[in-house]
Amino acid sequence: MTEESTDPTAELLELARQMSEPIRRLSVLWSRAQTRVNPQLSTQQMRVLEGVDASPGVNLTSLAKTLDLGVPAASRLCDRLEAAGLLDRRGSAHNRREITLATTGRGRDLLEKVSAQRRSDLAAVLRDLTPRRRRELLRALQALQECLP
Repeated sequence: MTEESTDPTAELLELARQMSEPIRRLSVLWSRAQTRVNPQLSTQQMRVLEGVDASPGVNLTSLAKTLDLGVPAASRLCDRLEAAGLLDRRGSAHNRREITLATTGRGRDLLEKVSAQRRSDLAAVLRDLTPRRRRELLRALQALQECLP
């Protein structure tokens, strides 16, 4: 079979299959950092906290849509984060019926600790790569990021 006659879909699916295990293991590494810093915080709660921190003042409906969650599920997650002192709900300055969300100082501190742990864990893995392989990996990840929604 020549290069031109190869099915690009099959090639991409094979590439995706080969990438699946390293991505899964990286995801475990990423999640483990969060568990080390705060074992009581679920992965979904962490997603919500990160989402609110990335968009201060976001309303619940927009947050739920961004995270692909139902509004009731997002609301329950926010309830738990608010009870833990990691998130604040405030009335909107523009609409009395709308509630906006923001991370508290404690929430931002937690996010920074998790980020620092993730960087440390990842650096420990990267240490085993040569500088050239690290640069190649970075370029490949940057190219992949450009394609992500």
